[in-house]
Amino acid sequence: MGGGSARWLLIGNSRWHWATLSDGAVSCHDAAPAGSPLPPLQAWAAVGPVPPQADLPADRRLQLTDVPLGAAPAWLGIDRALAGWQAWREASSAVLVADAGTVLSLTRVDGHGRFAGGRLLAGLALQLRAMAGGTAALPRIEREGGLAAPHPDAPADPWPAATELAMVEGVRRALAAAVLAAAREVAGELAREGALPDNGLRLVLTGGDGPALAPLIAEALVPQDPVLILRPALCLEGLMALRPLRPERDP
Repeated sequence: MGGGSARWLLIGNSRWHWATLSDGAVSCHDAAPAGSPLPPLQAWAAVGPVPPQADLPADRRLQLTDVPLGAAPAWLGIDRALAGWQAWREASSAVLVADAGTVLSLTRVDGHGRFAGGRLLAGLALQLRAMAGGTAALPRIEREGGLAAPHPDAPADPWPAATELAMVEGVRRALAAAVLAAAREVAGELAREGALPDNGLRLVLTGGDGPALAPLIAEALVPQDPVLILRPALCLEGLMALRPLRPERDP
């Protein structure tokens, strides 16, 4: 990250998520947690632990109370608030956000931009670690970047013979099915209440494992299902929208 770039940071439970604006172009990437002093930031927020040696500016930290998501309880994670608000802001209608990170969070936002509850599930990597830790024979699976996605050079075998692949595919398909079932449930409730958006419920999928789940959800959709939107950097986009570019202070 060279000089002259504006940066935003979201500290997650296992990864740090960066957005960089340089020459008018925005790029987003994940990185391992950093402990040394960091480059100047436009804004930052944290769900996971903040190392004190990072020396992050307190006046540029975004708190839950800074996110204009209606009816947000005090215990709500700021990542869920940012993603839910940003998805609703773009849709201007009820949305369901599925954030596939360390934990798979499902967050409902109603048509008025108010938090309407959600669900939490162990994410892909957590489930894989639980299987390895709770059994004698199943292996521990480590993937670069924290993703346990299928091999990029070939489509995933739905019924793999190898144990490691069977673990990954089983959890991946279970999570995708849970997300789609929840979206259908929400859409059905909204339809019965007469509150279903004219263009259907938006199911917005984000998080590091979003790209691993999206193909499975997409292939199972039928015409009357919610509209699937893949937005891996949705939380960062919300952070950038609430704290847009501003000049650095003079030293």
